[in-house]
Amino acid sequence: MTVTLPGRTAPDAAPSRGAAPRSGPRRRVAPYFFVLPALLLFAAFKIYPIGRSFVISLHKTVGGTERFVGADNYTRLLGDPLFWTALKNTSVILAVQVPLMLALATGLAVALNSTMLRGRAVFRLGFFLPMVTGLVAYGILFSVLLSKDYGLLNWLLDLVGADPVPWLTDPLWAKVSLGLALTWHYTGYNAVILLARLQAVPAELYDAAAVDGAGAWTSFRHVTLPGLRPALLLTTVLSTIGTLQVFDEPYVLTGGGPDNATLTIGVYLYQNAFKYFDFGYASAIAYALAVLIGILGVIQFRLLGEKS
Repeated sequence: MTVTLPGRTAPDAAPSRGAAPRSGPRRRVAPYFFVLPALLLFAAFKIYPIGRSFVISLHKTVGGTERFVGADNYTRLLGDPLFWTALKNTSVILAVQVPLMLALATGLAVALNSTMLRGRAVFRLGFFLPMVTGLVAYGILFSVLLSKDYGLLNWLLDLVGADPVPWLTDPLWAKVSLGLALTWHYTGYNAVILLARLQAVPAELYDAAAVDGAGAWTSFRHVTLPGLRPALLLTTVLSTIGTLQVFDEPYVLTGGGPDNATLTIGVYLYQNAFKYFDFGYASAIAYALAVLIGILGVIQFRLLGEKS
C-alpha cells in the first residue's frame, strides 16, 4: 500500500528487474560511431583510390591535361604486344613455379609434422625466416648470388669444372632465376599454413587407415590430402594473387629483362605509370589484372572448394 503525503504526487512505478532496457534512436546509432573512424579510413585509403583509379583509366593525359577517352585504354590493351608478353611471362610463372612451390610446401609440412623429426620448432622457424626478409633485400641478395662474374653459384660450378651460367643475362635462365627466388621466399610461408591445417587432422584417421592396411602413400592420398584441402585452396588462391601481382623480384633482379623475358604485368604497369607517366593506361592495366584475378579465383574455388 502506497501512502501519498499531502502536496506530493505518487512516484512512478519502479521498473522490474527483468524488464528490457529502453531502446531509442541513440542506442541504435551509438555502435556506428565506434566503427566510423575505421570506415572513414577505409573509404579514404581503399574505396576512393579504387574509384579514382577507374576514373583515371577512362582518361588520357594530352598536353598536360586529362582528356576523356572512354574505353580507349582498354581496347589499347588488346593490340599492345608488350602487354601480352607481360601476361605470357606472368602466366608461365603461375603455371610452373606455383605448383612446384606448393608441392614442396606440402612435402615440407608433412616432414615438419612428423614425430620422428627432432627439433621441429627450430626447423619450422628456419623455413619461415625467408618470409620475413624484405622483398628488395632478398632480391638484392639473389642478384649477388646469381651474378655471372662473382656470384656464389657460379663459383661453386667453377669448383667442379662446370661453365658459368648466365643466370640474369640469358632469357631462359633469367626466368629460372626468378622462379628460384620466388620459391625460396614463399615455400616456407605456405608450408606453415599447411602445417597448421595438418595438425588439425585427427590422428584416429591415420590409425584407422593403418588398421585397414594402408601404407604411407595411401594414407597421404586418402587422409592427408583431403584434410589439407581447405589450406591448399587458401595457399593456391593467395599464391595466384601474389604471382599475378609480382613486381619487386623481377624489378630488382632483372628490371624486366633481358629482352623482356621477365617482364611481368606488375613491372609493365609500373613502367607505364612512373616511367612514361601514362597513368590512364596504367590504371587500365590494373583493372584488367583485377578482373583476371577474380576470374581465376572463381575457377579455383569451383575446382578446389568443398562440394555441397
